[in-house]
Amino acid sequence: MPETTREQSPSPSFQGDRGAGGVLADLRDPIEPVDLVALAGQPAERHRHVAATFTDRVLGTRDWDTQSPVAEWGARDVVRHLCEWFPSFLEAGTGIELARGPSADADPVEAWRVHADAVQALLDDPATADRVLRNPHIGEIPLPAAVDQFYTVDIFMHTWDLARATGQDDRLDPGLCAVLLEGMAGMEDAIRASGQYGPRVPVPDGSDVQTRMLGFIGRYPLFAPSGTAP
Repeated sequence: MPETTREQSPSPSFQGDRGAGGVLADLRDPIEPVDLVALAGQPAERHRHVAATFTDRVLGTRDWDTQSPVAEWGARDVVRHLCEWFPSFLEAGTGIELARGPSADADPVEAWRVHADAVQALLDDPATADRVLRNPHIGEIPLPAAVDQFYTVDIFMHTWDLARATGQDDRLDPGLCAVLLEGMAGMEDAIRASGQYGPRVPVPDGSDVQTRMLGFIGRYPLFAPSGTAP
């Protein structure tokens, strides 16, 4: 699908938001590095920072149809995935319905803005601390912890997918990469059986923790869209 003018420019409501800014990538406000591991136990703050980084990559995307590291997805589909699976998961487990924006086909920037704002508002609401998410596979979990464990971590990993697809900064917080890799390694059989991750991709001995985590979840760390240099 060809890009529209609206897709090429950030929504006006992004202007002035933390981590957002003008149309050109080099005019966006820099995002200060944050120790994401230190934010464990603070789901609202961790989501705020992880979502801000993903927002930055959304605003820096110029071609929404470029291939992503996930074989069947383009850049647009990375946004679609995050905007679609979590609302259904949340509603089934809590009865809460998030505000929905346009589809990622119509406007991926606005789709992400509406969705990210809705999740942040949910986490910032003091009443959320007392809510519980119920799921037949994971049992009962405090809602803020469920968002952090299942959704915020998903944004974190898919930030690499969008960044790599669109030629942007693809560095991830190494501390959180290490925590996730250690946790997933302890349940690898279950993870592979779920079908949510592809087969492990071998990486060279001595690779940094981000590379090892990417290989573990089935990503090729040197992925580059067709026609670009790795």
